[in-house]
Amino acid sequence: MPEEQMANPGGQPSTAPAPSAPAARPLDTIDRAILRLLRTDGRASIRSVAEQVHVSRANAYARINRLLDDGVIRGFSALVDQERAGQGASAYVTLKIVQNSWRTVRKQLTALPGAAHIALVSGDFDVLLLVHTKDNRELRELVLTRIQSIPEVLSTRTLLVFEETDLGLEEGREGV
Repeated sequence: MPEEQMANPGGQPSTAPAPSAPAARPLDTIDRAILRLLRTDGRASIRSVAEQVHVSRANAYARINRLLDDGVIRGFSALVDQERAGQGASAYVTLKIVQNSWRTVRKQLTALPGAAHIALVSGDFDVLLLVHTKDNRELRELVLTRIQSIPEVLSTRTLLVFEETDLGLEEGREGV
């Protein structure tokens, strides 16, 4: 990673920390401030981060590297306006799946075009899937043909997204 510019050579964050990742360490106020800054602007330079959190460039660089090494920061990515990128339909699809089939289903859902986020959850359904498609026709095809044809999927329910806001990225919002 160049000293002055945070860049993402790989493009995609990993889904989990490396198996040999060290045990989680508590984050201090400076670590949390660095994380807030990088969530808002993942391309912020080391110099900019250091100035905003009031530490030296060497300290900021070391802290960011530690956060990367510890798996706290899993990667850097671009925030995409789905509509402007030609993905006019977004939906959360809830799935009930065969017990103990999570790994198999996750692998198949990950390969779907437009799949943006997959979570194993508790409650009335087992999986929550966020998808982005060109239009409702493509969404219908994705749900009725691709997802419902997965043998371990027992049922689905589709919730259309009318508007989205990424809460962790709003100016002045507290939290990591």
